[in-house]
Amino acid sequence: MADDEHLLDFEKPLVELEDKLAEMRNLNEETQDDLSNEIKALEDRVERLRTSIYRNLTRWQRVQIARHPQRPYTLDHIEALTEDFTELHGDRTHGDDRSIVGGLAQFTGSRFGYRDRTVMILGHQKGRDTKERKFRRFGMPNPEGYRKAERLMKMAAKFGKPVVVLLDTPGAYPGMEAEERGQAEAIAHNLFEMAKLETPIVVVVIGEGASGGALGIGIGDRILMLENAWYSVIAPESCSQILWRSWEHKEDAARALKLTATDLTEVGIVDEIVPEPVGGAHRDPEETYQSVGMAIGSALDELEDLDTPTLLDRRLEKFDALGAYESAEPMAAVQE
Repeated sequence: MADDEHLLDFEKPLVELEDKLAEMRNLNEETQDDLSNEIKALEDRVERLRTSIYRNLTRWQRVQIARHPQRPYTLDHIEALTEDFTELHGDRTHGDDRSIVGGLAQFTGSRFGYRDRTVMILGHQKGRDTKERKFRRFGMPNPEGYRKAERLMKMAAKFGKPVVVLLDTPGAYPGMEAEERGQAEAIAHNLFEMAKLETPIVVVVIGEGASGGALGIGIGDRILMLENAWYSVIAPESCSQILWRSWEHKEDAARALKLTATDLTEVGIVDEIVPEPVGGAHRDPEETYQSVGMAIGSALDELEDLDTPTLLDRRLEKFDALGAYESAEPMAAVQE
């Protein structure tokens, strides 16, 4: 039976059909009747419905999948993709922010067809249960989290190790203490430092990539994004609240924000879409880890051959090229 607690609304017809299929298989084993033809027909119906649902997801539905509580988080990816992870703590200024985790690890690239190498890997960690979510602040960093990330990335550059960043946050922490300790300055300073960090940076959006909370550790030479993740300057609910004074238009906001991997690839923000299992990463985490590992390994192999000046020039060119504008003729020329 399906886990109704974590069932998304648009998945209900599929799950009901899957439950019927499971019941028929059990009945086939318990009785002498041969139900193989009926089972095959129902399997075909399940596959057609599954394909129909997940090939035509709306932007809001992808946001829902990205937020699924059973989706693999940063520490899950680190455990699956690396060995000998040594977590490093603290920003050496205020304290240790547990919403951002990071440290040195051995990326097991050989499992995915690439070279093993030591990396500095870091990212947001949301937490699974109520106690851990409170401890991690749902993956929303305070300024010391960004300063910890900066410290670790500079350490990686000092020792010539590439940086792998995993983004998954609903935003930077909005509390008073965060503002008192310089939230905006910490994020802005990270953008400046990452733009000139003298080591390769690979960024992967594995879930939610909301606003400056994600961008604060999101500057990279390669930006990868899981198929059902989202990345935007604002969450759909917040956008709806600002524009319509209500959360009821969150689906319209998601559509207008164009926050999916496909949308962002089309405008050059994301370099590569990392495929997920049908139904989302939570349906088959192992397949997801395989896809992410291959994408990271490929990106690191491409970047390691670049000398530092070329690496930095291309990084700046990548972000300088984002956006679009039109030049209007001067008013004097129009009047003539």
